[in-house]
Amino acid sequence: MDNDNKSTPNEDDLLAGTIQLLAGKTKADPNPDELERLKKLIKKQVPFTLRGYFMAYLLREVLQANSPRRTPAPRQQREKRENPKREVAKEASAEKTQPKVREEKPLPEGARTLYLNIGKMKRLYAKELSQLLQTELEITREDIYSIRIHDKYSFISMSEENCEKAIAKLNGVDIKGRTAAISYSNKE
Repeated sequence: MDNDNKSTPNEDDLLAGTIQLLAGKTKADPNPDELERLKKLIKKQVPFTLRGYFMAYLLREVLQANSPRRTPAPRQQREKRENPKREVAKEASAEKTQPKVREEKPLPEGARTLYLNIGKMKRLYAKELSQLLQTELEITREDIYSIRIHDKYSFISMSEENCEKAIAKLNGVDIKGRTAAISYSNKE
């Protein structure tokens, strides 16, 4: 065997070992109720798509707090040091551009807006809601004028005829673990 292949462990190997050690400590923790409480809190406060990054961020913070050595600067700070002219140009162009405001198209004549008591917090997405409406109401994608999903509720704009069908067919239906309540929106 070649001794060059058996070099000292690199930083990723050390991190992997630390992660394995922490995973082992998690399994053998003497207070699982506290871990369960923290897990529920994280589940409630951190969106599912960010949980991996959240854990990576926590690990980085713990390692930085316990490590006397200096960690590399974040990418943005390195870029500023490496190319200050580029940063100045970025800042100048950012000042010139206005934040984009999404223009809402006016609804066609006879369109109505429905209120649905389910939103992002129940992991409801516009594409899923659109597919549900299309299958349950036997309509096409073009029959749905707009779908706006907020944290706890959603708005759906369609023709009045399709709104009546939606109210009749979807009220009381289980969507994402919650009983749907659909009615005409007060805001139109």
